[in-house]
Amino acid sequence: MACLLSLAGLGWAYLGLLVAGHLAGEEANRLGPGMGVFDLVLRHHDLGIFARAIYAAICQPSFGHAAVSGLWGAALVFAMWLAMTLAMMLPTAGPMIVTYAEIAETAVAKGEPVVSPLALIAGYVAIWIGFALVASSLQVALTQAGLLDPTMGAVGPLFSGAIFLAAGAYQFSALKHACVTLCQRPFPFFLANWSTAPAGILRLGLRQGTYCLGCCWAMMLLMFAVGVMNVIWMAALGLIMATEKLAATTRFSRAVGVGFGLIGMGLVGTAIAAHWPR
Repeated sequence: MACLLSLAGLGWAYLGLLVAGHLAGEEANRLGPGMGVFDLVLRHHDLGIFARAIYAAICQPSFGHAAVSGLWGAALVFAMWLAMTLAMMLPTAGPMIVTYAEIAETAVAKGEPVVSPLALIAGYVAIWIGFALVASSLQVALTQAGLLDPTMGAVGPLFSGAIFLAAGAYQFSALKHACVTLCQRPFPFFLANWSTAPAGILRLGLRQGTYCLGCCWAMMLLMFAVGVMNVIWMAALGLIMATEKLAATTRFSRAVGVGFGLIGMGLVGTAIAAHWPR
């Protein structure tokens, strides 16, 4: 648990520094819906100099349009997505890690050999490192195509609405339900696939990470719709994904899908109304 909290904490700390750099002297609401709450705080507290000083010391490079045009900028975007996945996904893996640790403790009490949960965590994290690489590559491509603006928010409501509609539809798919069911019930999975070899437990972590990816990839891509630096939506989506894995059924997933669909239809409707002849 200390390992999980440390990695997730580092992810949130890094994202916080990036947001602080973006907010120095700027309006927070440009980073996406819900971020305006930071404007209310900054209006009453002069945090601009402090934020700029920390950001300049630790995260000097910009994450704007110019930054993603080169190899170094792309590497920085990858670092941001890696921090995002650690911050959002590792807390959702807590119940699965604890389940493995409880089974391992029982085995130790019987004098049986066990493998450290760190091997399981390593396999799980490896899957999400791969996702961060794909997502960062997609962000660079979308920025160069003009679908993401320099603040890393969606250019228009039509593109954002399409992402929400796709994510909402995925919530009702058979693949989604299969993956979320496996994430909800790690105990029988570990019992059926138990191993006393480090490589075996690493493979279990890779499989659990794959199930988690199948469950949550669409919601992670919603960050393109609400603004990649939108920590309000990061926290909200992280809470939704954690709740999904703790729920006993897939009803919550379907309810979330309905919500995403309604948001998507609202955004698409806004885009159509804006271009409708008056």
